[in-house]
Amino acid sequence: MDRPVPLSGLPLHRPAIIESVQDRAPGDVIARRLRELGFVHGEPVQVVAAGPVGAEPLLVQIGYTRFALRRAEAARVLVRDEVVEHEGDAAEGVTDESPQTVAAETERSPA
Repeated sequence: MDRPVPLSGLPLHRPAIIESVQDRAPGDVIARRLRELGFVHGEPVQVVAAGPVGAEPLLVQIGYTRFALRRAEAARVLVRDEVVEHEGDAAEGVTDESPQTVAAETERSPA
């Protein structure tokens, strides 16, 4: 996910990070309420369930709190993938291995 996508389009159980909440008009009360509930930049979020008819409403989780949102409300929340790959990491040999794993593998390697 290079560009932000609407929360309403996020697959079930896929972790994401909130980028922003879109205001439809100045003083948008729905956007303001979403922010008050915790839909703010940098918060981890995921869709944990969807209703049986038309996949409405969406059950959305932020931290330990869950909210039922209509798709139209969820569409105002823009999100990005939770795991962000840093440019140049692959070229520099950066891995997700812990220092303990690397040390253990080094000890087993013949010198």
